[in-house]
Amino acid sequence: MGRLGTRSRLDQAVGAFSSNWRNANLRRAQLSFLGAWTAEWAFTVALGIVAYHDGGALALGLVGLLRMLPSAVLAPVLSPFADRGRRERVLVVVSLLRGVATALAAVVVAVSGPIAVIYALAVLSTIAATLFRPAHSALLPTLCRTGHELASANVVRGLLDSVATLVGPLLAAIVLAFADVSVVFAVAAAASLWAALLLFRVRYHAPPRPPAPRPDLLKEAAEGLRAVGRSRDLQLILGLAAAQSLTRGALTVFSVVVAIELLHTGESGAGVLMAAVGVGAVVGSLAASLLVGTGRLGAWFGVGVGLWGLPIALVGFFPQQAAALFLLSFVGVGNALIDLAGFTLIGRLAPDAVMARGFGVLESLVAVSIGIGSILASGVIAWVGVERALIVIGLVCPVLALASWWRLRRLDRSVDALDVEVSLLQQVPMFQPLPLPSIEQLARGLEPVEVAAGAPVFTQGDVGDRYYVIESGTADVIGDGRVVATLGEGEGFGEIALLRRTRRTATVSAHTALRLKALASERFTAVVLGYAPSAQAAATSVDQRLDRFAPDEPLGDSRRREEGG
Repeated sequence: MGRLGTRSRLDQAVGAFSSNWRNANLRRAQLSFLGAWTAEWAFTVALGIVAYHDGGALALGLVGLLRMLPSAVLAPVLSPFADRGRRERVLVVVSLLRGVATALAAVVVAVSGPIAVIYALAVLSTIAATLFRPAHSALLPTLCRTGHELASANVVRGLLDSVATLVGPLLAAIVLAFADVSVVFAVAAAASLWAALLLFRVRYHAPPRPPAPRPDLLKEAAEGLRAVGRSRDLQLILGLAAAQSLTRGALTVFSVVVAIELLHTGESGAGVLMAAVGVGAVVGSLAASLLVGTGRLGAWFGVGVGLWGLPIALVGFFPQQAAALFLLSFVGVGNALIDLAGFTLIGRLAPDAVMARGFGVLESLVAVSIGIGSILASGVIAWVGVERALIVIGLVCPVLALASWWRLRRLDRSVDALDVEVSLLQQVPMFQPLPLPSIEQLARGLEPVEVAAGAPVFTQGDVGDRYYVIESGTADVIGDGRVVATLGEGEGFGEIALLRRTRRTATVSAHTALRLKALASERFTAVVLGYAPSAQAAATSVDQRLDRFAPDEPLGDSRRREEGG
């Protein structure tokens, strides 16, 4: 049994990667993320070196804070752009802006230009980087069909994030061993431009979004904040993500100060320390691919948050290079778990209409927390020394993860229940083309209905106000006094009256005791007719039902005989 379970997990892991590769849009979106985050990590190392030479650990912390504050303010305000139109176009603009800003920074460093200009370009690049992940995170669910496929996409993206966490600092370390910081900036610029090129080729059917002829970004940003305010589960995930980001900001300072002052490994040692995080992240991402089907994403998210801090605290107890490299690799494992679990959970919890704004709130919290973490690390280092600072800041995430454990497990149970509803709906052909956010919108509106054997669900001539899916039992479709069809588990009925805006064309009666899930007409038609592929599938389904049992009869007679609705 154990071998069969392991084999099943391996099959799921292989399936996660292969499904992303076969889907051309997912493949391009994922590779663009690799380019963008390789650029981010290489840029972070290079900027840290510039700031440290400019003013030591204090300058490192101040630059980290000042770099992130504008992003924290602007991320929720600008993220509505990704909810108003096609999200890949926002990503193209963001990637081009990052590439140009980083290339200009390379030029300024190469000609020994003003440090203030480099910092200003860093702020501009960071604002763009802050917008990349919300738009990308909101794009992925649109390209997926099931919760499993979305989890798979986040596993793959987590792996690519981990690879970038390794490759970006490693490239910086290699370049710094043979050249100066300007070349690192140039490499980061090239990676951003490559990401933009990939995104130009993404093609998909966008879900319907309400027209917004006059942009009101502040009002739209407030809608994203309200969506977060209405969900305690979202607040929990975002709060823990903020704690993890605070530790991440502290790590950008610790990596340089520990390398130069504690381990005495020089500038390239800072890149090596961050590359150790990347090695652990790659290993962790491969291991996380085995967790795609576990259904315990909340628990794994908590573990990931804890691992972001505990190893840093232990470096304070064991300040040797080998120990630091080993321990920091577990930070990478925690990062991989957060990428899989955190972004999947937010994608499942946030409404599609404001999803990019929800991720924008996350990025705002991340940005301000990274800034606070960097300046906090500088202050604590000055107050109690490097080793004690590592211990104090490193314990923040483990303590919060333990305090939140029971709520994370309760969240797991609610997501499992939603998956059951989604799985039921996906057995209905007209719902199969729907992207995951749309079908989850339907699932959240399902109402349970029980009908005793022999009792009617509705009668021919009734006003149609709901669509039904059979959870268990069988139902007879009765037209002109005779049974024309028998429906079973996973089959739906009631759509004809809703889609054709007519009265019920037949009677549906419980052959056995029925457990149904019902959808109100407004929710059903808004989702099904609002998305072109599902509208076409629904129209085809209705035509086939009307013609199936009496193809030679006039259309009015066939409608009386067959009720799919």
